[in-house]
Amino acid sequence: MSKSKVGCQTIGCSVTSCRFNDEGSYCKLNRIEVEPCYDCGTGKPADESLCGSYQHK
Repeated sequence: MSKSKVGCQTIGCSVTSCRFNDEGSYCKLNRIEVEPCYDCGTGKPADESLCGSYQHK
């Protein structure tokens, strides 16, 4: 993403157990950290792109 897009995106999220989830489909955070699963390295999307900003409600 180019720096000109920083702050201009929205974050869709359906993880309703997260404290930042709004109405079941939107993340209220302005910025999230995407992190890989610890010690995975499989290349599978489910292992390589977890939300590191998640906090339980």
